[in-house]
Amino acid sequence: MKNLLYIGNKLSKHGLTPTSIEILGPLLEQDGFNVVYSSSQKNQARRLIAMLWSIFQFRKFDCVLIDTYSTTNFWYAFTTSQLCRCLQLKYIPILHGGNLASRLKNNPKICQMIFKHSFKNVSPSLFLIEQFKLKGYENIVHIPNAVELENYPFLERKKAKPKLLWVRSFAKIYNPLMAVEVFASVKKKYPEATLCMVGPEKDGSLFDAKRKATDLNLDILFTGKLSKADWINASQEYDIFINTTHFDNMPVSVIEAMSLGLAVVSTNVGGIPFLLEDQKDALLIPDNNVDKMVESIDKLIKNTDLFSKITASARLKAEQFDWQGIKFKWSTILK
Repeated sequence: MKNLLYIGNKLSKHGLTPTSIEILGPLLEQDGFNVVYSSSQKNQARRLIAMLWSIFQFRKFDCVLIDTYSTTNFWYAFTTSQLCRCLQLKYIPILHGGNLASRLKNNPKICQMIFKHSFKNVSPSLFLIEQFKLKGYENIVHIPNAVELENYPFLERKKAKPKLLWVRSFAKIYNPLMAVEVFASVKKKYPEATLCMVGPEKDGSLFDAKRKATDLNLDILFTGKLSKADWINASQEYDIFINTTHFDNMPVSVIEAMSLGLAVVSTNVGGIPFLLEDQKDALLIPDNNVDKMVESIDKLIKNTDLFSKITASARLKAEQFDWQGIKFKWSTILK
């Protein structure tokens, strides 16, 4: 049995959205790996200390997986990777940060210290594969984010109604205020329209979204964080999934929406065009363009054939990300 130490933000018990460490880790355990996790400390300084201590404590393990983000948490990846280098411990950064391409440009020497010395760099996003190779990184492999498709029943909807669903942490990079503005415009065309926004607070954006909804006299259902089962169950009441993000790579929430039979309308940023094909399995619009998103929603409601084509094609694409297929890619690297 291979022993893995998984470094990441294991914070769902503090009310935050589960990240890769809490999704991929248990899947690897199912596949026969022994996985130890670090860290679930809420305080950032304590979390970093716990991560570093766990690397020293489990320095005899076969490999360290490091969830790698592009903003503040980027420095967790830098610090932990350098300790792995000092201890001559094999490590694999898993590239999640929506703005990692900017890190490669703005912090080239620091990025080299992390990514040039790793055993492999794993990217769920083909966009980041391209960006890393342009900077000369060849030790990078593509392993998509995975879902257990059996947990996502496909609901065939005959036609789209103006019932909108948004699922993400409330953070400025995911632009939740745009969802509120889109709903305000949709509501003018379709007074019966509804919007549900699912996700926990992260940087004050939930408060801003609620205040904007109040200012615009909009009745939006803010559920807070829901369990996976609860939001999957709630999704049956909605037809269109709106993804308003400024930055993204390969969002699991979008794959989940595709699996469930929701039509996806998304900003065309970062790795999104590597995941979704406009007019085939989603409708893509420019970043922060409220009018274009409203126009796309209207098109799905009025054009039943387009709605049916997109939702059926999206489900077929989502099947590519089923864990039963993806697990062999991880086994090839780790075993």
